[in-house]
Amino acid sequence: MDELKNALPSEGSLACAQKRKLPEESMARYRRNLLLTLGFCLLLADALNWPWGMGNTVTVFAWYLLLALAVGREELFRRRESRVLLGVNLALASTFALTSNPLFRWWNFLVLAALVPLHAVSGLGSRPWWDPRMLLERCGLFFQGLFGNLWACFAAAVPEGRKTEKRDGRTLAVVLGLCGAVALVSFLIPVLVSADALFAASLERLNWNFQFRMLHFGDLFQRLFWALAFTPFVFSLLYAMAHPKRLCPAEEKKGLRVDALGFVLALAAVDGLYLAFLAVQSAGLFGGPEYVESLGVSYAEWARSGFFQMVGVTVLNLSLTLASLCFSRREGRAWRALRQLCGLLAGESLILLASAAWKMTLYVSAYGLSFKRCMTYWGMIMMALFLLAGLWKALRPDFRFCKWAFPVALAGWLVINCVPVDYLVAKNQVDRYLKGESPTVSVNYLAWLSFDTLSQLERLDGSRLVSDYDGNWDYHKTTLSEELNSRRVSAWAQCRDWRTWSLSACLAAGGFQP
Repeated sequence: MDELKNALPSEGSLACAQKRKLPEESMARYRRNLLLTLGFCLLLADALNWPWGMGNTVTVFAWYLLLALAVGREELFRRRESRVLLGVNLALASTFALTSNPLFRWWNFLVLAALVPLHAVSGLGSRPWWDPRMLLERCGLFFQGLFGNLWACFAAAVPEGRKTEKRDGRTLAVVLGLCGAVALVSFLIPVLVSADALFAASLERLNWNFQFRMLHFGDLFQRLFWALAFTPFVFSLLYAMAHPKRLCPAEEKKGLRVDALGFVLALAAVDGLYLAFLAVQSAGLFGGPEYVESLGVSYAEWARSGFFQMVGVTVLNLSLTLASLCFSRREGRAWRALRQLCGLLAGESLILLASAAWKMTLYVSAYGLSFKRCMTYWGMIMMALFLLAGLWKALRPDFRFCKWAFPVALAGWLVINCVPVDYLVAKNQVDRYLKGESPTVSVNYLAWLSFDTLSQLERLDGSRLVSDYDGNWDYHKTTLSEELNSRRVSAWAQCRDWRTWSLSACLAAGGFQP
């Protein structure tokens, strides 16, 4: 918590911030940056209203363009860490304009929500990027940047000589009051319409064209209101980055170390348990269906159970390995025994992952691929890489795990974003059905997975009946052709607006016209 306290501004610094002034010779540049910030905040406020699509990509690219103009390109490209994070963030932002899977878009949004602030203050921290404690430090620096220089926005907007003029203050109050009034009225009208049928009927007698204009005018003022609300904080962050006050390197304190014997006892018990578990697993894997069914368990039930649990167990094992190696005293026979037990645990975890992958493969061979199963395969590969790094740390205790794991995690996430998972799932399911390996194919699941699956579903008979979801938790029968047309209508509608446009929707819509 020391990093967070040091990074956040004190009450005294906030009080004296109101007395600061911007240099007169740089005032033109500050006003230009303020106008650019307002334009970006208008785009950001608009982004809160549209669905996923190219608009999200444009917002992230616009942020980095604003950053380059306000802070300078040298700050973005000076350090290798900054260059790598810039490339990763731009690549992840581009996925919104390329793909249409809603789960990937949510995950990428969350990843960008973490990486973009970390990148913004990467040059202000004192801890290296591979130190896990830098996350807390940079979190504090980010909030300090948002709230610590709010005075700069108002100093750039209203010159010092005009701050005391009563007229300017009244004009600003009138503008803010009008924006607030329009925003509140445009928000309350739909609420009142839904609350009272008489009021709704009275509004219906109005000219619809007038209502349409008023609603859009009110929506514009809403976005302007939010843009004006966001601008001081974004400008404050830009000011902090343009005038960096880098933290001094923190004095390294000796970490907490305990006797390794306690970890040795815990690891010995866990290793013994896994040895017994692996013995039972091996009998099932190599004994075949006859051995499994002789114990009263169906082979299909055994094959489809346990792989998600095994993936979770390996996460626990990796955490236990790293905690044991980091918090134990590196001396005596207990330390040597601890390293051996950590190596054994990492090896057992790799075998558990291989067992889970084997069982997953048996399940996929019987039921085919799905999005969740593909992501499970990817998670197993990533966990295997992390376990190998944990095994190497047991052999070389000075090896920095996070310095290797952070880049691998980012690279792995970029790779899975480049893999057409939805297309592969649809192709596998349709191939299995056409070859007679599967009696059914889940058309409704595949059609709504993403637009990338439509080309594979067209290989099926368009006259076959499928269950279609109508939005009221009811399903009704429709033909596959009608279902695909419904999806192409959605793709066509998304392509009509540049903010929701994506390459996946564009390819799915093709020359379709409703």
